[in-house]
Amino acid sequence: MNKEKVNSGSIVDFKVLKRLFDFVKPYRGRFYFLILLTLIIGIAAPLRPHLIQLTLDNEVAAGDYQGMVNMIYLLVGLLILQSLVQYSHTYLSGWLGQYIIRDIRIKLYAHLVKLRLKFFDRTPIGRLVTRTVSDVETLANVFSEGLAAMVGDLFQLIFILAFMFHENWRLALICLSTFPILVVSTYIFKEKIKVAFNDVRNAVSNLNSFVQEHITGMSIVQIFGGEKREYAKFKEINRDHRRANLKSVLYYSIYYPVAEVISAAGIGLLIWYGAKGVIHQVDTGITMGMLIAFIMYIQMFFRPIRMIADRFNTLQLGIVSSSRIMQLLDNDEHLTDSGTLQPKQFKGEVTFKNVWFAYNKGEHVLRDISFSVKQGETIALVGATGAGKSSIINLLNRFYDINRGEILIDGHEVHEYDLNSLRSKIGVVLQDVFLFSESIYQNITLGNPDIAEEDVMKAAKLVGAKKFIERLPGGLHYNVMERGSTLSVGQRQLISFVRAMVYDPRIIVLDEATSSVDTETEEMIQKAIEKMMTGRTSIVIAHRLSTIQKADKIIVLEKGQIVEVGDHETLLKKDGYYTQLHKMQYKEII
Repeated sequence: MNKEKVNSGSIVDFKVLKRLFDFVKPYRGRFYFLILLTLIIGIAAPLRPHLIQLTLDNEVAAGDYQGMVNMIYLLVGLLILQSLVQYSHTYLSGWLGQYIIRDIRIKLYAHLVKLRLKFFDRTPIGRLVTRTVSDVETLANVFSEGLAAMVGDLFQLIFILAFMFHENWRLALICLSTFPILVVSTYIFKEKIKVAFNDVRNAVSNLNSFVQEHITGMSIVQIFGGEKREYAKFKEINRDHRRANLKSVLYYSIYYPVAEVISAAGIGLLIWYGAKGVIHQVDTGITMGMLIAFIMYIQMFFRPIRMIADRFNTLQLGIVSSSRIMQLLDNDEHLTDSGTLQPKQFKGEVTFKNVWFAYNKGEHVLRDISFSVKQGETIALVGATGAGKSSIINLLNRFYDINRGEILIDGHEVHEYDLNSLRSKIGVVLQDVFLFSESIYQNITLGNPDIAEEDVMKAAKLVGAKKFIERLPGGLHYNVMERGSTLSVGQRQLISFVRAMVYDPRIIVLDEATSSVDTETEEMIQKAIEKMMTGRTSIVIAHRLSTIQKADKIIVLEKGQIVEVGDHETLLKKDGYYTQLHKMQYKEII
């Protein structure tokens, strides 16, 4: 399996952050309000110890009971305000994060559906699922737990320091004497956990890719008795995932106790220095209220310092995920849809002129292909596996673009057509029928609201699928489950015929359309095919030569080149490639 490895890079990639904040612009009003709430929280937190200090040193020391009660009311009011602001801050940051990731996920999916099939040929599906789901979800934490929380912590630290130095600069310096040790340990932790978290993300991506791929191909695994081998591979990948997570757990289990000890040492130094004057009643300017307030300050000061490492790593995870997402969004492997032609009717004349094509650079699968199909004509493409038959179909639909030559439809190059208009006029029936876990109606229309149930049943009747659809519970609204598992191979193939015909295409493409069905179903489909082909240009790919004997023209392909062209009888008389294919299939001497 192709394992993914992505380096974490620097802790803050400002280019990525800038692009990420482009998604914030539609919600800039709420974002600015969130910053305001963050500022209020930063001020309100250190204000509470200051009020307690004033209460102890003034009202309590003077025995002013009513004054003390008034200060308590003020403190309660401050707590209520702080709670409301904290609630609003938490909810708004979460709301902002969810709306932003919704927008990113929509943009990402819209981008994915426009990419070339070549991109999906080489990219594991599980990795794309990780990008679209897990990586995007991580970005929500950047706003709810990462960036906004970090800004709040920084504001709080600034105001705490301002209060501390304003009250007593000597006590403030005593409190901060252990701060450099905490900074160093936090930096070491940040670097270690950054690498560990990146390993976790890589492990998750590899795990998703493996599970998706092997669940999809479980029938192959079981057919060839590969359960134990694949289980062993899964255990290894899962072991990597566990190791990556345990490494992060180890760093946390070391860092937090160390941070607690450093914080406790700071409080111990504060009490040792500050209590001397209080105990010996020496006028040092340090009061009992000030001492208690500073103990609260130092606890409030060290808490965000400890959390900042976590915030940085949340931000780092978001940066890594953002980089991956932006890299995917920057992928320009999409077909250019610059065509403007949207004719109401296609004649269906197809011409290939000296077409060369390679999936990989320098490895041509089609070499100088030239042929033409007149309106209403039926041609067949035959040849050994890998001869280039399906590639011709892919190029006609512009799933891929040619390297050299021209492909014309009704005299116009395919690039001149609007892509949706072009594909809507070409009905394709593939050998491997893919059905979504939805109703038959949804699978046929693919969510197109312009296609009514009457249109679907009309097409179903044409291809002989109406009877079996009506026998199913719910008829057209019967859920076929994932990949159409509740239907037979023949039934799935019939649905693909209906799906092609319901758009009333002018060009019909049949890619091994009857190779997976039984003889009885094949006969029924052949009758339907004859009706479908009436008045339409048809291109048929078939290994069963019996299905193409009535074709107007048969094109024989060998290693990406056309080696013979003619009708069935003409090609048999030539005693060439087609004759050899015929002999191999029927095992008889012509």
